[in-house]
Parts: sequence; C-alpha cells; structure tokens
Amino acid sequence: MNKVLVEVHNLKKYFPIRGWLFKTVGYVKAVDGVSFCIGEKETYGLIGESGCGKTTLGRTILRLIEPTAGKVIFDGTNLMELDSRELKRMRRYMQIVFQNPFSSLDPRMCVRDIIAIGLKAHTNLTDQEIDQKVLRLLKHVGLKEEHMWRYPHELSGGQNQRVAIARAISLDPRFIVLDEPTSALDVSVQAQILNLLKDLQEKLKISYLFISHDISVVGYISDRIGVMYLGKIVEEMNAEKIWTDSMHPYTQSLISAIPIPSLEMRKKKRIFLRGEVPSPVNPPSGCRFHPRCPYSMDVCKYEEPKMIEIESDHFVACHYVTKK
Repeated sequence: MNKVLVEVHNLKKYFPIRGWLFKTVGYVKAVDGVSFCIGEKETYGLIGESGCGKTTLGRTILRLIEPTAGKVIFDGTNLMELDSRELKRMRRYMQIVFQNPFSSLDPRMCVRDIIAIGLKAHTNLTDQEIDQKVLRLLKHVGLKEEHMWRYPHELSGGQNQRVAIARAISLDPRFIVLDEPTSALDVSVQAQILNLLKDLQEKLKISYLFISHDISVVGYISDRIGVMYLGKIVEEMNAEKIWTDSMHPYTQSLISAIPIPSLEMRKKKRIFLRGEVPSPVNPPSGCRFHPRCPYSMDVCKYEEPKMIEIESDHFVACHYVTKK
C-alpha cells in the first residue's frame, strides 16, 4: 500500500432514540468501532447489506455527521479536533458523490452553477476563469459545452452523475467518498461511470472510499475491500483475493448470492442465511453475525471476535476461522 492518507480509528456513531419528554431511551448503533486506513491513490471498497452502516460511516468520516467517538486522521490532521473554520478549509481536499444524482443536484441551478459552487467558496477566480474551469471539468467527465447551461431535469441519470463527479473534483481533492454512485443507474451506464472513476483516479491521483452493496462492482474498482455487518467490519482483504480466499461466513454468503449466468457454476452450493438482520438498537451479544451464521459455536454467543491477520493483508473477525 502507498503512503497512508486516511486513518479511521475506532469510529462510532450512535443515534439517540427519544422517548417521553424527549428523554433518551436507547441508541441506534449505526457505526460501532470501525478502524481501517486508505492509502494515496488507492480505492478502498466497503460492502455489506442495506442498513449495515456504510453510508453513515462515509458521512461521519467527512464530518457531515458528527461522530460519537473515535478519530479520523487525514494526511496527519485529526479532523475531529478541527473547529468549523478549520474544517471548512479542509473541505476542498475531501469530497463526496451521493447515491442519487437527482436528489443531490439542485433542480433550480444550471450545470455551470452547480459545479461552480465550490470554486466560488474556496477560490478567488473570476467568472470568466470559472467558466473555463467548468468547461474543462465537463470535458474531463465526458460531457460537452452544450451541457453547461442545462438543468438537471434536462439530463439523463448518467449525465447527472457525471455532473456530480465534476463538482466533486472541481477543487482538486485528494480523497472522495463514493456513496453507491452507480446503484441508481442502468447497467450499461454503470460501466461507463466506473471506467470514468478509474480514469480520473489515474489522472488526478485521488483516493476513493467506494461504498456499495454490489460485491461485483466493488471487486472491479477496488484495491482493498472491507466487509461490513451491523456497524462493524468483519473482514478486510485485497480485492483480487475476495473471490477465492474469503474466509468469513458472511463474506462467503455475499459471494454465493451473486447470480451466475453459467449452468456449471450454478451447481455450486449456495449459502442461505437463516433469520433476519438484527436491529442495531439491540445488537446480539458476542459476534453480531452468530444468530445467522451456519458455523456458530458457543463462544460466538458471548465473546466478540477480534480482527486477526490470517495471512498478509487479510484480516478476519471470526471465532470459527480462528479455530480452523
């Protein structure tokens, strides 16, 4: 891995549940003690079921949501210690692309003004210089000058997502959180956006946190992958090894659920998880996956497994794997 750019240490985000007279009666433990790091020019993929805390984690890293506990260190600076003015100065180096481009773009603004927001806030460029910069950004993401004065409702989903990406790279950031940037798009458009992101990373030397529930997409674009379940990362490995060397039962079940257009491969035994995903309000004791795990043991019910390096750059939190 290259020089570390982003370090996340024991990050937690609990949302309070209000009862009678607004008293706190419990917490939704959306993110509960997550740690990982991202190198320069690296893509770290984060996968897991809907509701496991992926999006909350991405937004908490950028302090779009204030954390409950933990640290995020960006290029040697602890973001959690910055006041609002210092944090604003850091914003230009950290950006985000949201899941749905139709809701993340202001429908009252044309493409030029959408992309120029950050330039006006963080630079002293003149209007003419901003126009030139916006035009270069549009060409970077595969759009034309004619799109500059259009509104989001006049563009397709793929074009709107390109506008969102152009806005994110307008200030030459070093780190971008990609929150399921292709899930709202057609399959053919998804491939175009993924290839665009890879090209931009090569040209601009950006690091990505790529969040998705589609393990195939994450495996294609990522260098390393973290598998998240109910607020915790349960396995982390190099992306090329996830198909053959994954060890955690949850990761194996995600791979097993991928539709395979091959009669021979369909004969492979699928892993069916029993029960439903537990509530983050009252997560199970011990290993959070044990109520659904086909290999659950007694120790899983009361002792939380620790992340252990099984082999080089491959970490797993599972009593069953450790015992093997």
